[in-house]
Amino acid sequence: MTIFIDNKSGQPIYHQILTQIKNHIISGELSEDEALPSIRNLAKDLHISVITTRRAYEELEKEGFIYTVSGKGCFVAPKNTELLREENMRKIESYIEKIVQLANVCGLSREDIIEMICYEMEESI
Repeated sequence: MTIFIDNKSGQPIYHQILTQIKNHIISGELSEDEALPSIRNLAKDLHISVITTRRAYEELEKEGFIYTVSGKGCFVAPKNTELLREENMRKIESYIEKIVQLANVCGLSREDIIEMICYEMEESI
């Protein structure tokens, strides 16, 4: 698992870690019950505070993406397909919001946007 920290992104470091680990889990790169790096080791590898890494792991656990076994570490939680679906739906809604904003700036109609989406969906099949 590779995690990159971008100090120029404006996103908090813990959130960058959280997002990247979620993406690794959703994509299947990290499999169910696979051990994650220890909080200390990840902090050391990324040259960041243990507190920052701990916060990312705590958020991942709250959201159901990982679980902790006392004395053993953190592991990828069994995939909850409904949870993953909900996560992806939130991403899609965010993208749609950006599309609508950009479409308004460009003067595109609702029909123009629908046509573009239909075309993209046909191309991906």
